[in-house]
Amino acid sequence: MEKFKIDEQGYYGEFGGAYIPEILHQNVEDLQNSYLQILNDPSFQAEYQLLLKDYVGRPSPLYLSPKLSKKYGCKIFLKREDLNHTGAHKINNALGQVLLAQRMGKTRIIAETGAGQHGIATATVCALMGMPCTVYMGATDVERQSVNVEKMIMLGAKVVSVYSGNQTLKDATNEAIRDWCSHPQDTHYVIGSTVGPHPYPDMVARLQSIISKEAREQLLEQEGTEKPDYVVACVGGGSNAAGMIYNFLDDEEVQIYLAEAGGKGADTPYTAATIHCGTLGVIHGSKTLLMQTADGQVIEPYSISAGLDYPGIGPMHAYLSQIGRTHVLSINDDEAMNAALFLTRQEGIIPAIESSHALAALKYISFKPTDRVIVCLSGRGDKDLNTYLNYFKNEN
Repeated sequence: MEKFKIDEQGYYGEFGGAYIPEILHQNVEDLQNSYLQILNDPSFQAEYQLLLKDYVGRPSPLYLSPKLSKKYGCKIFLKREDLNHTGAHKINNALGQVLLAQRMGKTRIIAETGAGQHGIATATVCALMGMPCTVYMGATDVERQSVNVEKMIMLGAKVVSVYSGNQTLKDATNEAIRDWCSHPQDTHYVIGSTVGPHPYPDMVARLQSIISKEAREQLLEQEGTEKPDYVVACVGGGSNAAGMIYNFLDDEEVQIYLAEAGGKGADTPYTAATIHCGTLGVIHGSKTLLMQTADGQVIEPYSISAGLDYPGIGPMHAYLSQIGRTHVLSINDDEAMNAALFLTRQEGIIPAIESSHALAALKYISFKPTDRVIVCLSGRGDKDLNTYLNYFKNEN
């Protein structure tokens, strides 16, 4: 996997690096120097794997969806991250990072969240570990994810509403970084996706790689092969996508399709389709593609999905798209919502709106009857119920 890996300077090709204020330099350097040693330590892995099994509920099932398979004329499997404790893939990363932070002597945890799932996952692990937790969340997201906010508060976290910018994920991340700058000694910032300064993109991808590790083993058990023909996932910052594709990158015959949030259309001002619309720049500590004006001002993203309206993209995904290892599709709001309704009515599974973008991407791929396809169902739709109800009420 060498050609797809991060290099020693923290770059995937031209993307990545660590662009950070001086006050955080020691923190980030300490993390860079210790994360691989800690992640590979047998005692860390023993504790982490046991908690993934008995607390998170892994392995998550690989479910052959009969209705989707019939609709698209091939075998479509859903990797059911929605069945994890807390309802999404986010717990894999939050659990690993909090365990790592403890081993580094950190006593306080901060996080940012958009859809709320990463905030809940982090608050959950902090409750388990007895650590104080502060979660930053854009005021727009606080309103549209109110149930998740109440869950975080019940779990003992302090939730800080952010009113700058368009009050979504980018702005929550800005505030979390400010907090980290103010408390560099005792605080670990649990970044929820494959974004931020090195080593975060690599560290989060490694912690989420359990998704594709299990998928290989489960497909072998069910189908007699470890390699699907296609892997499909949604991509915002990119953590569920990174986890879903990580252990398939070397298998060049496995085609990878990622769905980013087109919003009202990638050719409109109301979009979060970063790979389609972005240019090279620096955001939240790494060099990557981001939506920006000619003079470098960040363009506010838009998506009906609270977890995908981020103006950047993880540097790993920018690189994989650039070299052609992944195919990135722009999926608009209406396509995602209709794909969600199909899965709900036909299979009795209400997906997160983020995951629905991946489901909607299937119609753009030409499958053969013998193809095996794995779609990452990254989260469940409980958190999105108000958005779903309002959307379909207005549609009718």
